[in-house]
Amino acid sequence: MEIAVLGGGNGSHAAAVDLTEQGHAVRFWRRDRDGVAALNSAGNALTLKDFRGSREVAIAVVTADIGEAVAGARLIVCPAPAFAQADIARAMAPHLADGQVVFLPPGTFGSYLMARTIREAGCAADVAFAETGTLPYLTRKHGPREIAITVRATRLPTGVFPHRHKDRALAVIGEAYGSVEDCGDGLSGALMNAGPIIHPPLIVMNAGPLEHFDHWDIHNEGTQPAVRRVTNRLDAERVAVREALGYRAPHFPLADHYAQDGDEWMYGRKGHEQLVDSGDWREHIVLTEHRYMREDVQQGLAFLVSVADWAGVPAPTATGLLAVASAICDDDFRTNGRTLEGLGLADLDRTAMTTLLEEGI
Repeated sequence: MEIAVLGGGNGSHAAAVDLTEQGHAVRFWRRDRDGVAALNSAGNALTLKDFRGSREVAIAVVTADIGEAVAGARLIVCPAPAFAQADIARAMAPHLADGQVVFLPPGTFGSYLMARTIREAGCAADVAFAETGTLPYLTRKHGPREIAITVRATRLPTGVFPHRHKDRALAVIGEAYGSVEDCGDGLSGALMNAGPIIHPPLIVMNAGPLEHFDHWDIHNEGTQPAVRRVTNRLDAERVAVREALGYRAPHFPLADHYAQDGDEWMYGRKGHEQLVDSGDWREHIVLTEHRYMREDVQQGLAFLVSVADWAGVPAPTATGLLAVASAICDDDFRTNGRTLEGLGLADLDRTAMTTLLEEGI
C-alpha cells in the first residue's frame, strides 16, 4: 500500500521504518530540510532496534515536499503533536483527493480540526480522518538515524470522522495496523486518548524533581502510589464523560496498563514494565516545554475538561490538574488550550453534535 508518514518525531520515525519493513511503499515527510538531506545522503536508511535486534531499513522516499508524500497515498499516518495538526492540514490540503484516509495516533479531536482546516483552505476532497488512543509504538530515537521500538500496540481503539466513512477508513488502516479496533466516531476516539490521562499527573506531580534533577524517569521513580491514585481518579472522570455521551465499553481504563491480569490494554501485557526496563524514558525534561505539558495538558487535558463541562459531568481532578499546570507554566490552558470553545463547538446541542460527527463538515 502507498503510505505517507508525516512528522519528524519519535512516532513518525518508528512508523516510517515499521511500515516499510511490513512491505508498504512509504513516503516520509519532514519539515527539516537538513534532516531530509542527511537521510537522503544515507540512502534513506534508518537503523531499527527492537526485540529482533538491530538492522537497517531503507525508506522508499524521504522528502521535505509534503505534496510528494501525500499525493496518491491511500493512507496518511500523522503521529505529529496535536499543536502541529492545523499547520500540517493546511500544508497538505492542496494535495488531498477523494477516498484518502488520514490516521492520527493519537488525535485530541484532531480529526475534526484537520477536516475543518482543509475545508477552510479550499479543499473539497472527501477524506476520512481517524484517531486512536495512543501511538502504535513505545519508541525513542537513539540518534538522528536510529530508532528503538520497545513495544508495539496490540489494541488500537479508533474513531472515525465523519463516522459515515467508518468501514472504509478502518479497512485501510487495518492493512497497516492489524490491531485497530472500532470505537465509534471521532469524539469517541478523542476520548480514548491515554496521553491526557497518564502524563498530566506525572508532569505536574513530579515538577519538583524535574526541575531539580538533570535526568528523571517519571515512568519509574515518578510513578508512585500517590500519582497512581490521582491517575485513577482522572481516568474515572474520562470514563464518566464517555458514558454520559453514550459511548459503550470497552473504555480501556488506564489501570489495565499497569495490571498483571484482567483485560489487555493498548500495549498488551507488561507494557509499563518494558517501558521502564528500556531506560529510554530516563531523560532530561524541560518542565514547561515538554510534550507532556504542551500536548497532553495544554491540548488533551484542556479538551477533556471542556467536553466534561459541555456534557455536564463533574471533573474536579482534571480541572484541578489543568489549573496547577497552568500555574506552573504561568499560563491559562483552559482559555488557550484545545477546547470545544476554541473549536467553535461548545454551543452545539447533543443532536447537532451527533449530526456533525456522523456527516462531517
